[in-house]
Amino acid sequence: MKGTRARFLGAVSLALTAAAAQATAGEGSQSPSDLTALSLEQLMDTEVTLASKKLQPWFESPAAIYVITREEIERSGATTIAEVLRLVPSLSVARADSNKWAISSRGLNDVFANKLLVLIDGRSVYTPLFAGVFWDVQDVLLEDIERIEVIRGPGATLWGANAVNGVINVVTRDARNTQGGLLSVGAGSEERGLAGARYGGKFASDAYYRVYAKYVKHDAFANAAGTPAADGWQAARGGFRVDWRVAPRDQLTVQGDLYSGRFGQTATFSSLTPPFMLTRSSDVPASGANLLARWERTQSQRSAIDLQVYYDQTDRDLKLDVLRERRHTLDAELQHRFAMGERHEIVWGLGYRRTDDVIDGGFPASFVPDRRASYVESAFVQDEVRLAGDRVRVVVGSKFEHNDYSGFEVQPNVRALWKPSPRHALWAAVSRAVRTPSRAEHDARFNAAVIPSTVGPLVVTRIVGDPRMGSEELVAYEAGYRLKAGSSLFLEVAAFHNSYRGLGTLEPRTPFLEPTPSPAHLVLPMALDNGADANSRGAELAAQWSVSSRWKLAAAYAWLDLRLRPGPGSQDVTARAREGDSPRHQFQARSFLTLPWKLDFDVLLYGASGLGNQAVPGYLRADASLTFHVNRGLDARLALQNALEPRHPEFGRTWIGQHATQVERGVHLKLTWKF
Repeated sequence: MKGTRARFLGAVSLALTAAAAQATAGEGSQSPSDLTALSLEQLMDTEVTLASKKLQPWFESPAAIYVITREEIERSGATTIAEVLRLVPSLSVARADSNKWAISSRGLNDVFANKLLVLIDGRSVYTPLFAGVFWDVQDVLLEDIERIEVIRGPGATLWGANAVNGVINVVTRDARNTQGGLLSVGAGSEERGLAGARYGGKFASDAYYRVYAKYVKHDAFANAAGTPAADGWQAARGGFRVDWRVAPRDQLTVQGDLYSGRFGQTATFSSLTPPFMLTRSSDVPASGANLLARWERTQSQRSAIDLQVYYDQTDRDLKLDVLRERRHTLDAELQHRFAMGERHEIVWGLGYRRTDDVIDGGFPASFVPDRRASYVESAFVQDEVRLAGDRVRVVVGSKFEHNDYSGFEVQPNVRALWKPSPRHALWAAVSRAVRTPSRAEHDARFNAAVIPSTVGPLVVTRIVGDPRMGSEELVAYEAGYRLKAGSSLFLEVAAFHNSYRGLGTLEPRTPFLEPTPSPAHLVLPMALDNGADANSRGAELAAQWSVSSRWKLAAAYAWLDLRLRPGPGSQDVTARAREGDSPRHQFQARSFLTLPWKLDFDVLLYGASGLGNQAVPGYLRADASLTFHVNRGLDARLALQNALEPRHPEFGRTWIGQHATQVERGVHLKLTWKF
């Protein structure tokens, strides 16, 4: 295996070197959306909203932020948003099976990474059921994404609870920029079927629309023995977006999506009848829809106000007909930005969210009560002060939030950025963020195992939620430095120290005899509690180098030192082992090469050290794509994933009772026609 890997890397290196020499020497034709044609200055000046809720150059954001551009997405060869996120330096992206990902920043990763807030056009897709993201249904037509903004570190002051270790916001394109038609089709060994269609037009003066549809079918991965698992999946979705300049100062956006899919799953669940533990494989359904409206008014160059309202509905079978969730969410947020004097820019806002759920369960898993309405009311204010001729910026603000689970929460931060020259930027921040309890942590009952006994009743081990569970708290200290070394080299370093309090643990409770459902059984309960603390520290390095106008290289490395400890009185003996759920070392290297002959060749190397708590060894994977721009409107892309080995595990655990599988090598061909 090592010899194969070395030969592959050598071949890639030789091909890159030879092709780069030809590309630098010759002119050739460039693709319409050529990433390598953008200078590093242009990339650093890309405007983002995630760090300050206003458009701001990436280079001047006082946070560890990265932007995946539209061109990077198109050239990545990825087919899902989750896979696109592998492009983010220092972000941990691991696949647990064909339809589940574990994605987080700065440690404490899991399939439901509950300290990462994810938004699509400002609409939260973080589920309050288990606290996390169902990545299999977070999708749009990738060609319609303008950029993906990622903050590594807390963003709770602006975005609220659960923005603890990071925030991701997927920003789709304005309908004005997606006029005309697009058709795409593809197929391969793992991506069995890919199809997408979009059409954009104009229906009134300065009013634009687009509609889209997308279908994907993914093959199953393999289990540890190399035989096919039962985790293949397929999904279809469609949607629309309208952008209308209603008046010179008023912009209205209305957009919506609907989806339906079936997702393969192998799960083990408990029963009070022999054989007591059942393992079954099946496809489980999930569907949903959302509708969002956003009104923006520009009152002046120094003042703007916007109102966003969205409705989201989901219906998901969580565990082979033994647990089903139906949820309705209504969210509204008002935001006002204005300048006060010459130095102060203030952003403030109010928010309200209501979410209603109905959860059908049975003996293996249930919620008590089985339906609940939950509310979140919030307000935030932030002041950005400009000093020393705009070379120093200080940001002070806080989020104030009330929720039904942990009550009133305050999440302040102080950030500062100093630009001693246009090519240097230093920033530092101190923040407090919280992760509020989920519905499961308050109300769930999971019967994890049933153990027969010859001398007494059956024994049931049960995980139960506790209404007394409070929020997990983080105080984070961060600092970073950015350097534009001329027009061809960009360097960035960030360091952090995180102090967590009240992390979740499982604590034993008093056993009791339960007569129903029959037969009578002895319950050994383990209750969720805030019994652990942790400290983590780390460093993140990233660099981008424009070798020539046709060849760009990027590399990144992240180091993490995470130490967990049970708090006083905690009896959870597994808390410390969770240190081994996150890689201590991660790195990536990327090459974007625009060749003559209308070709693009791009390679991503992605590596992570092992996960000791899950018996997952360290791995190195290579993804590559070769794109032929047949003409101005037609592209053919050949993509290869996990090129270095036939299969490997990336994450050894999914959620309760489900089976992880191994990522397989895959290749697919995709044709895209824009007209």
